Amino acid sequence: MMDQQLVYALALQHVPKIGATTAKKLINHCGSAEAVLKEKASNLLKIDGIGRLTIEGLFDNNHLQEAENELKFIKDNNIAAHYFADDTYPEKLKHCIDGPIVLFQSGNINLKQQPIISIVGARKITTNGIAFCEKLVESLSPYNPIIVSGFAYGTDITAQKAAIKHNLQTIGCLAHGLNQVYPKVHKKYVADVEKHGGFYTDFWSTDVFDRNNFLKRNRIIAGLSEATIVIESAEKGGSLVTADIANSYNREVFALPGRVTDSQSVGCNNLIKFQKAHLLSHPMDVPYLLNWRLEDTSTGSATKPAVQKQLFVELQPDEKIIYNYLKENDKQLLDVIALECNIPTYKLAGILLNMELKDVVRPLPGKLFELV
Repeated sequence: MMDQQLVYALALQHVPKIGATTAKKLINHCGSAEAVLKEKASNLLKIDGIGRLTIEGLFDNNHLQEAENELKFIKDNNIAAHYFADDTYPEKLKHCIDGPIVLFQSGNINLKQQPIISIVGARKITTNGIAFCEKLVESLSPYNPIIVSGFAYGTDITAQKAAIKHNLQTIGCLAHGLNQVYPKVHKKYVADVEKHGGFYTDFWSTDVFDRNNFLKRNRIIAGLSEATIVIESAEKGGSLVTADIANSYNREVFALPGRVTDSQSVGCNNLIKFQKAHLLSHPMDVPYLLNWRLEDTSTGSATKPAVQKQLFVELQPDEKIIYNYLKENDKQLLDVIALECNIPTYKLAGILLNMELKDVVRPLPGKLFELV
């Protein structure tokens, strides 16, 4: 993108009452960020959903001046700026309506030809959580995924350090500009992350650091990836927000279950209980459900990871009906199974979960189910 066009995009991003969704609506209507800033207010008000309060600060020349200053910071610090319509903008994030119109990057990120997953979880991660997170990244390393997280305490930095250890790309999504490091104790990891990937943010160098920024940052973590994995979470927390955002983007979510008495497992258990996440019992659940394939270097062909069937499973009457139906009809949508097996959807969901725990069926993207 030419510098002059980038300045207009930054200026539009700088307008306080115009978020990413509204900015894209204005750009799509007018043709470019420059055209938006040069359009008459009366014409903008004819756009559905655009009111006077939305555009009242749009024509302040201060936005262009601040954009010029930010462009200087970008150039002086070798930062890449990706406009949402450019080829360099992350492909999966393009499909998110609230993805930033300009995304800033430091480091050596390469998103081509690799699966991307996000790993999030509690900041006060337990020793069991750390062990599973490290084992997860190690087990997935043959698939060469990019590991996305938030560079925060606990789960985030555990996942990103594990990615570096296994020579995987890792991306830290920040809740502040690229002129800062938070938490400060993680400054020692910056060089390694940038060597093995880098950082993304949509915050400017002039933005004031605020804890509410973390919630805004989470949409980028969820939007970059095909799946979000929650390692541990209390009943409330930012990881659950990220999981909800991923669900809203129709991305897959996995959660590591824990004992009902463990406070750091409540959030994950609830995600599974309310069918907002796949139960993650083994690292290989991830590549299997996401249909990742390993390339056989000797033949050049790709193979799916094998999952061992559980033998001699005792099925309840309704489970037998579903089993026999899927055996004859291959994979099917949840709603179709409910209709064809004459089982109410609210009841069917629980039955399928039990069958999943017995390793008889497995969920697939798009609310599909098939026999193991």
